[in-house]
Parts: sequence; structure tokens; C-alpha cells
Amino acid sequence: MEFSKNAIEMNTRIENGDQGTVDIELDDGKLISCAPMIVLTVESKDYIVLLPLDENGQNNDGNVWFYEFIWENQKEDPELGYISEDDEYEKVAEAFDLYLDDAEFDELVELPEEGSEEV
Repeated sequence: MEFSKNAIEMNTRIENGDQGTVDIELDDGKLISCAPMIVLTVESKDYIVLLPLDENGQNNDGNVWFYEFIWENQKEDPELGYISEDDEYEKVAEAFDLYLDDAEFDELVELPEEGSEEV
């Protein structure tokens, strides 16, 4: 899986805990805080995967939300774009599934660290 420069930068922030929550305003005006999980690059566009949180800061249903991730200047906050095309949404969902499969595989199979020799 390949990641753009912006995706790598944001994923590093997420991984290091340097990125707080993102507030999303729903159509009814309700604000939902979301934890960013990862930024994926699909067909040269970046997309962020957000985990919506309840009032206790938890996500008990496992739902995630996908948005286009637009970050033209790293000195400014990124913008989120709505994904309106079904085929675009499906491609992002498939990329996220692949990411989860890779992450699960990495947890199941402990690979030797670079520079170490396996005996």
C-alpha cells in the first residue's frame, strides 16, 4: 500500500498522538467528535478514516467514516471533503479493508526487526 507525502505526515502525527479529535457537524447540526485512524492514498487522492466517538470518548459499534483529506499547506489545518460517488467510496472502503488485513497480518506474524538476524 502506497501513501502520499501528506498521508505519511498525518499518519505519523496520528501514530505519535500529536493529532487530536476532529469535530464533524451532521446535517441536523449535531457535532460528533471523531478520532482519526489513518490517512489512505487511493488513486493519487488522500482520504481520512475517522472513528466517531460517543459522549464518553468511546466507539462501541465499530463504525468508521471516510472523507476526502485535503491538505494543501501544512501550516494550515486540513479540510475534509464529502465523498459523493459510490464507486469512489467503495474504492476507499476496499483500501481500508486491505489496510486492516495488513495490520492484522503484521500482528499475527512477528517479523524480525530490520538489522537483526533470525536464529
